[in-house]
Parts: sequence; structure tokens; C-alpha cells
Amino acid sequence: MPWVDACAIDDIDEEDLIRFDHGDKTYAIYRSPDDEYFCTDGKCTHEDVHLENGLVMEYEIECPKHNATFNYRTGEAMRAPACVNLNTYAVKIEGDRVWIEV
Repeated sequence: MPWVDACAIDDIDEEDLIRFDHGDKTYAIYRSPDDEYFCTDGKCTHEDVHLENGLVMEYEIECPKHNATFNYRTGEAMRAPACVNLNTYAVKIEGDRVWIEV
């Protein structure tokens, strides 16, 4: 799978995310409280809503529409109404850039 240059490390605040569109897919790239970076699908599995305006708390993202919660490190659906996990994608840091494997 190809690696894609997604953003600069400083584009994402700690305990936050940014939306990244590539091809016909939307991704969410997170910066954890431990200053690590993670990537998941960018839309909630419950109703296909973008996660970009969701609330990031520690290692979870809360969907802005129905408050479903996911662990963004594993993609695991943590709270209803979501019951399908998010896909996760490998992330690497090169210099000051965040790369994701798509």
C-alpha cells in the first residue's frame, strides 16, 4: 500500500484531529496526549457522518451527530449507536510530516 504525505505534525493540536481527503476516501488523523499520531476512517460507521467536528478526549473520538464513541488507536466502537469498528491506518512521522498508509 502506498504512503501518502498527509499533513505537518503541527497541523494537529494535542488531543485533536484533522480531516484528510485522498482519492475518494476521507480519513481522520489524531494527535494523542502522548504526542503520538493515529489515523482512522474519517466517517462514523453509524450514519456516515464526518468525524472532523467530533470531540477528542484522550484516546477516543466522539461522533458529533449521535455521540457514538471510538477508540482511535484501535478503531473499536466503544459506545452505541455505533457497533461497527472504524478501519485504522498505519502512520509514520518523517521530519515534521505525518504520512499515512492508504
